[in-house]
Amino acid sequence: MNKILVLAAAVALTVTANSAYAQSAAKGLTTNPAGIAAVEFLDLAINQRKIDEAVKYLAPPYTQHNLQIPDGIEGARTGIPAFINLFPGLHLDFKRVMVDGDLVMVHSALAGMADHGSVVVDIFRVKDGKLVEHWDVIEPVPAVVANNNTMY
Repeated sequence: MNKILVLAAAVALTVTANSAYAQSAAKGLTTNPAGIAAVEFLDLAINQRKIDEAVKYLAPPYTQHNLQIPDGIEGARTGIPAFINLFPGLHLDFKRVMVDGDLVMVHSALAGMADHGSVVVDIFRVKDGKLVEHWDVIEPVPAVVANNNTMY
C-alpha cells in the first residue's frame, strides 16, 4: 500500500512540475506522449512565449503548413514570435487532444485574435517522439450563432 502512495505522490509532483502536462492531465485530455509533446510545445510557444524551450519538441525537417510561418526549426523560432507580436493577447485554452497513428490534433480556444475568440485545431505529424510537421485551422467565433452548441 505504501508503494502505491509513494508512486501516486511522485506522479503528482511530476505533473505539477510541468504546467502544460498538468493542464492536459487535469482535463483528462491525453496521456499519450505525442499528445503531451504537442500540448507542451503549444503551451511554451504561445502561452508562455518561451520559444527557445518550445523548439526542443521539434525535429528536422520541420515542415510548416501555416503560410505565415517559415519552414524549419529556425522558421518556428522566428516566425512564431513574429506572429504572436501581431496579437499580444494571444492565448490557447486546450480543450481536447486526439492521437491517430503519427498524427496529433489539439483543439483549443484561442483568445486574442478576434472579438469573440477563435477556435483552432493544430495538427502535428510526429516522428520518433518529435513534432516534424504542422497544420492549423483557425475559425473566429461569430457574434451571432444559429444554435446553442459551442464550438468545443
